[in-house]
Amino acid sequence: MANLREIKKRITSTTSMKQITRTMEMVSTAKIRRALERAYAAEPYKDALTDVMLTVAQDAEAAGDAPLLARHDAERRVLVVAIASDRGLAGGFNVGVAREAEKIMHACAEKGEEVELITCGRKPTEYFSRHANVVMHFEGSSAEPTLEQARMIASYITHGYTSGDFDRVEVIYHHAKNRVDQVLRVEHLLPLDTEMVALARGPRKNEDEAPTRISSSFAFVPSAEVVLGNLVSSYVLTVIHQALIDSAASEQGARRKAMHSATDNATAIIATLTRTYNRVRQASITTEINEIVGGANALEE
Repeated sequence: MANLREIKKRITSTTSMKQITRTMEMVSTAKIRRALERAYAAEPYKDALTDVMLTVAQDAEAAGDAPLLARHDAERRVLVVAIASDRGLAGGFNVGVAREAEKIMHACAEKGEEVELITCGRKPTEYFSRHANVVMHFEGSSAEPTLEQARMIASYITHGYTSGDFDRVEVIYHHAKNRVDQVLRVEHLLPLDTEMVALARGPRKNEDEAPTRISSSFAFVPSAEVVLGNLVSSYVLTVIHQALIDSAASEQGARRKAMHSATDNATAIIATLTRTYNRVRQASITTEINEIVGGANALEE
């Protein structure tokens, strides 16, 4: 009977856990719709800003004088922006960002480059604070990132790059393709290569076609250099903000997927334990019946 009590206790605890994971799955399902709508709503602005920036950057003089477009003579210091989550229970969401950041750190170490980190989320902050140079971190807002947070990161990036504090900037985050799939992205932010940005943006009918941009003569006031400088700064801010809200949507999708898988596993475990419980109970009842019949036969004799 002790064995039956143990199995019954496991069934009860697994059922309680299933209720928790099911509830978390439902909460994430409700949140992911709003998070995806927010991410999708920000994409047209980013695309329009990129198109305008690429058009202005066609001016060779302007592109040559823009500090954020200038490549440094040597890459000695690299800034990595790692965007993940404040909470766990999201599968490999946080682990994927941490591993990719470590891969970049190891590659930089082999080249003799120093790496600075900006971490967004409690999980990456706790992980990297022990063995990396974290110069800025944000906690408590991974599910609801703010524009002010993106502005602080972008300001640090633009000032640091123009002053020569670091020579390259990489952004690591998860892109939410839809409610189910999330893709880990490593986005090269600075130095900004306008040709690469144009190649990624288009518009193009197919991959073999060269990127098409607006080609006209404009009069810039006060100057093309100033306009481009403001546009590039705005572009950096927009990319960071888009990455933050994209990561927030991915977090909910990853958690929904993880909790759905946990719920299915709990259901399978409960079914297995229930079968085991019934077999043990049946064997116990059969043993008791045999003992009663044996005792009755003994009395008759």
